[in-house]
Amino acid sequence: MLTGRTAGRMTTILVIAACGLAPIRQSLAQGGPPVPAAPQAVPSVQAADVRGVPIDRIVAVVGGRPILLSEVIEEVNTLRAQGQAIPQDSLGQLAMMKRVINDIVDNEVVVAVAKQYKADVTDEDVAKGVDDRYNEVRKNFKSEPEFREAIKREGFGTPEDYRRTLREQGKKYRLQQLGYDSLRAHGRLSAPVQVTEDEVNKAFDASKDKLPKRPATLAFRQIVVAPHASLAAKALARAKAESLLVELQAGADFATVARRESMDPGSKELGGDLGWARRGSGFVPEFERAIFSLPPGQLSPVVETSFGFHVIKVDRIQPAEVKSRHILVAPKLDTSDVTVARLVADTVLQKWSAGTPFDSLVVRYHDPAEERSVPDGIAVDSLPEMYKAAVEGVAAKGFSKPFEIPDSRAGQPKIGIVQVLERKEGGDFTVADLKTRIRSQLVQEKQIRRMLDQLRRENYVRVLFDEPAAAPAPPKRVP
Repeated sequence: MLTGRTAGRMTTILVIAACGLAPIRQSLAQGGPPVPAAPQAVPSVQAADVRGVPIDRIVAVVGGRPILLSEVIEEVNTLRAQGQAIPQDSLGQLAMMKRVINDIVDNEVVVAVAKQYKADVTDEDVAKGVDDRYNEVRKNFKSEPEFREAIKREGFGTPEDYRRTLREQGKKYRLQQLGYDSLRAHGRLSAPVQVTEDEVNKAFDASKDKLPKRPATLAFRQIVVAPHASLAAKALARAKAESLLVELQAGADFATVARRESMDPGSKELGGDLGWARRGSGFVPEFERAIFSLPPGQLSPVVETSFGFHVIKVDRIQPAEVKSRHILVAPKLDTSDVTVARLVADTVLQKWSAGTPFDSLVVRYHDPAEERSVPDGIAVDSLPEMYKAAVEGVAAKGFSKPFEIPDSRAGQPKIGIVQVLERKEGGDFTVADLKTRIRSQLVQEKQIRRMLDQLRRENYVRVLFDEPAAAPAPPKRVP
């Protein structure tokens, strides 16, 4: 099933992650986390590797927060663990450290913004990410002693020290995310900037040798017809949702009821938890309106969407986003409902191929929970199997036959029809393939840089790395 979230994520992975053109700051602004350093067998860069630099001292100050040289060394080791080459000469190492210090300063002024807007990140908020990352690293070692030895080599002492570092990294990164969200919500990431054709071409030329081969892609649009439950089935589902709401209002634990009753397979075992969400993150309009109108801790009335009937609770609110959970009760569908949907899909195909405008058909027939189109293309190999089979042999501007799209939530399939817009064979990426995305990325990078420079002027920032350290006092003579 190609929902808005799924299809969007596929396209992003294909074009941006594969091209390696997104800067780190843009990743922060868009919510893509960096990968923390992991214990490795490769020796770390130590403070003594940078010749002529004292073991530790303050290298910058942001507000009242000192930044230590040891923090910079740790960040350099993180970059090394991610595969970035470390210069071997002193001048190259010092230049790299200056760049890292400036990045740390940038991150700190954004964290200051998050705190200014009362953003808060708890251990619970990052627990899952920390556990996932820790387990991912642990499975690379054959035994616990080998893992502990690698931990010690990296200077963590114990596995719990490493876990604590991951937790602090995750919390700081989350605060940076919230800072960017606050700045965006207040219009500080929308200043107009100019990007020239020459800048686009230079950005492409700088990365083209590192790009993978462009996969064969398919651009398409679709109409997905969902089977509709009978009025009697809807009435039963609503009554069930209302009874669960009464139970919750009487004091029942939301997570417990969700695990017992919810029909959403993606959140059921999580107690209905949907995590953090921003506006436009993929929820259907009725559901999004509900979660952004509820105060924390309050239960919603029963909300009807194309999925069924929901009881919703907002756990927490941060700038521009909410953390919510829900219980879904979906009306029961049967094979007769699918038969009707198939007949409707046949009608849609007949009208579409006869020239009825796509937008008109979408308004009348398309399931709003499903993606309408993937105009920029998606790798053919990434398509779900039922889509691959449906579009096989269909030329540009042609239509597939109606085909079934499994829906585990409803228990009965939807019926899809695809129109192929364009096919591209695999090969080398060209600047024309990526121009729009490169331009967008450069615009965001310039907007972020302008905003960071302004934040530096608004906060007390002093970089001391170029200032000479105090010379040690000469030893006293022994009488």
